[in-house]
Amino acid sequence: MINTQNTLIYKGFGLNLLSDILLPELTPINDQVSMVDIVVQKSDLLKQWSEVDSNKQKRFVVKENRVMFEVPNTAIFSIEEGNKITVSPMLGAEEDKIRLYILGTCMGALLIQRRTIPLHGSAVAINGKAYAFVGDSGAGKSTLAAALIKEGYQLLSDDIIPVILSDDKLPYVVPSYPHQKLWEESLNEFGISTFGYRPLFDRETKYAIPVHSEFTAETLPLAGVYELVKTESNGVEIKVLEGLERFRTIYMHTYRNFLIPRLGMMEWHFKETAKILNKIDMYKLIRPNSGFTANSLVSLILSTINEEERV
Repeated sequence: MINTQNTLIYKGFGLNLLSDILLPELTPINDQVSMVDIVVQKSDLLKQWSEVDSNKQKRFVVKENRVMFEVPNTAIFSIEEGNKITVSPMLGAEEDKIRLYILGTCMGALLIQRRTIPLHGSAVAINGKAYAFVGDSGAGKSTLAAALIKEGYQLLSDDIIPVILSDDKLPYVVPSYPHQKLWEESLNEFGISTFGYRPLFDRETKYAIPVHSEFTAETLPLAGVYELVKTESNGVEIKVLEGLERFRTIYMHTYRNFLIPRLGMMEWHFKETAKILNKIDMYKLIRPNSGFTANSLVSLILSTINEEERV
């Protein structure tokens, strides 16, 4: 057994993390645990980074089952073997920003190393099943999830959606942690004050909002994936995704997908995607470039889910 008295052990992404860096977004484990899945530690990576990036031109370096990257004025990060994240903070770096990269890019790379597909989006529990909302940055994924939460549904994940396959090849979504990242405009639409919340980055109006009471820690079967797309349209629309478009959508919205070929995992990703697609429905959600459309999209989504359940 591992004694947690003098260590920091958290639950996140379905894994136990032992960390010497505070990760307040995650759920602390106060009881003894028998196994740690991931170690997060501080260490000086400057010499190692200089060796792999001698020309000072690379942002990411991938060697075998190790990913290294540098964020200027913040830290050097190393992700190894799907079980270790090492952070080398730079002088004066903001802890909030370092944590963003630990829980974002580092976890995305680590999940790929662990052969878990990390979709880029938000996942919500609806009627005992998981529904994933993916899309490019700024498409409105988190805002749509927040609108569903307002209707009484629960958050499973925001930003990174870990998708695993069960022994009988059924896709499941593993909950990440009880926080959402929302723009100030969205918070205003939902009547949520930004008082007491810090922006994710300086001069940015996006905030990390805790949603403990609206979060579920239960792993749920993935029933559908919705790709959110902004166009010049005047209203909202939903279309069924079919054929190769389904493969393209999953690959395009796999978090940090550029690492997949560099880790030599293209075949794995294709095979896992095929298994997932055999079990889920997929749609494209089309919304205008401007305006608040989350409530209209919620109506479309719930109507579609109710029709599926009646079939």
